[in-house]
Amino acid sequence: MKFRISFLFIPLILMIWTTLYAQTDLIKLNQLGFYNKAPKFAFITGTLPASQFYIVSKLGKDTVFRSTLGPVSKSAYSETQTRMVDFSTLQQSGIFVLVVPGIGSSYPFTIGKNVNQHAAIATLKGFYYQRVSMPLDLQYAGKWNRPAGHPDTRVLIHPSAASAQRPAGTVIASPGGWYDAGDYNKYIVNSGITMGTLLSAYEDFPHYFDTLKTNIPESGNRLPDQLDEVLYNLRWMLTMQDPNDGGVYNKCTNAAFDGMVMPGVTKAPRFVVQKGTAATLGFAAVAAQAARILKKYPTELPGLSDSCLKASTMAWEWALKNPNMEYNQTLINSKYKPQISTGGYGDKAFSDEWFWAASELYCSTGDKRYETNIKDGLQKRITVPSWANVSALGWYSLLRNKTALPPLLKEQIDSAGLEIIRIADKFIENERLNAFKTVMGQSARDFNWGGNSVAANQGILLINAYLLTHNKKYVDHALTNLDYILGRNATGYCFVTGIGSKSVKHPHHRQSVADKIADPVPGLMSGGPNPGMQDVKTVCTYPEKAPELAYIDRDCSYASNEIAINWNAPIVYLSNAIEALQSEIGY
Repeated sequence: MKFRISFLFIPLILMIWTTLYAQTDLIKLNQLGFYNKAPKFAFITGTLPASQFYIVSKLGKDTVFRSTLGPVSKSAYSETQTRMVDFSTLQQSGIFVLVVPGIGSSYPFTIGKNVNQHAAIATLKGFYYQRVSMPLDLQYAGKWNRPAGHPDTRVLIHPSAASAQRPAGTVIASPGGWYDAGDYNKYIVNSGITMGTLLSAYEDFPHYFDTLKTNIPESGNRLPDQLDEVLYNLRWMLTMQDPNDGGVYNKCTNAAFDGMVMPGVTKAPRFVVQKGTAATLGFAAVAAQAARILKKYPTELPGLSDSCLKASTMAWEWALKNPNMEYNQTLINSKYKPQISTGGYGDKAFSDEWFWAASELYCSTGDKRYETNIKDGLQKRITVPSWANVSALGWYSLLRNKTALPPLLKEQIDSAGLEIIRIADKFIENERLNAFKTVMGQSARDFNWGGNSVAANQGILLINAYLLTHNKKYVDHALTNLDYILGRNATGYCFVTGIGSKSVKHPHHRQSVADKIADPVPGLMSGGPNPGMQDVKTVCTYPEKAPELAYIDRDCSYASNEIAINWNAPIVYLSNAIEALQSEIGY
């Protein structure tokens, strides 16, 4: 009889628990969890009657921690009010929920080792789902398997790209690579920053990546999965260089964007379009960096390192002869047919590309002819990188390779390291002004088109400050931005598809829309809040307009909910860097 009464009480207890402490998205936190000995913060939004909080086991049987909520903080970027929940001293492993009486309970989260591994692997695997020209098999892609997309074995030279050796209409092959974003085109400029970020992640944490498995077709060969993924895009990039002069075409593209269909369904002609200085120098930087990394695999990749360095040098020489060739799509369309209306990635200033390419070539060759561009670049202000400003990638490479550089240049590079530390310290100082206590949100300008990549790139700068100083505080604060991306933000969304309890479900991503599968393709980071709302005049209506809330989880929103490879790359770096460093820093 005792057993029967106990059994009957269980659903009653669970019913009471569910009623009193239902899940609420008023509690914002990293939806994956927290390392045992890392800082642990969550934030309650709204007006609260309570002053206490509790951490309980997932089924509510045991209270493992209790304390008092922090004071009310008003956000600078919306009308949101927050109260901080600090349970950093809780180090017990397990699955828990945060309970605030009168508010409810959080989504379940884990405390333990490797808590961000799911995000680290998923965001890297996200690049596999963007592969062009090959089928995604069930074994690797699961329910998102699909036939090959665009073969790109018959690509036309657009009139804007014509030369004596390759007149307009010439057919070339340019297969492989990654679809750039929610669309089905391939862009060298954006591949440049993407590849530079992924290659830098490998250079900074080679031993970690050497053993990381992501279940891609190449898994099990003698190369790290991360480099296998990078190679898939690198080999495409090499096809975009004109072998006759070394210049690099801006993009491989349809004349206009495909509709919301599966890749390869449409049969519109594909073109390579005008060469440009930004594209060619970005290519030179990537090829030079790849050359020194791939040099350690002469048996697995015979001759590839040498080929990359040769391609990089040819690109540099072309840029010297064409130092100011802007990709101006409006001008091109006034002269040539068919008109091109896909992404431009037009850049008018090339000093950052000159510096980045010179830095990578110098680190790979030691050739003094690149020193002038490096010295000039080191005099300029560093900012977190974007596709239009890639200087930081050169700074990072020079700093990680500085022991092999001449003494005079080494002194200047040491000064660059001090500047990175100064900026990192400023990030940390300003963090206290943020209602969510993340580095992300230094100003309203952080919330822009692809603002989540700003958060990830801020985290990368902080990781670089740690690599220079080995001061744990820089990783602690980089972690705040990973927390931001995974749920500790005003919207309450985890911005990476397929992970967390409240994640993006309807990204502006053609395959996710067209494949008729309820869940979006996993491992892709949405752009995030963007008060510019560039799509609002056409198709989307945003429920909120404040900078940190100007987001909508609908596929119409290319301004706040698209995905892009240059946004995924920094979250790959940040999440994997913290996973790689967790034991070293005592998490």
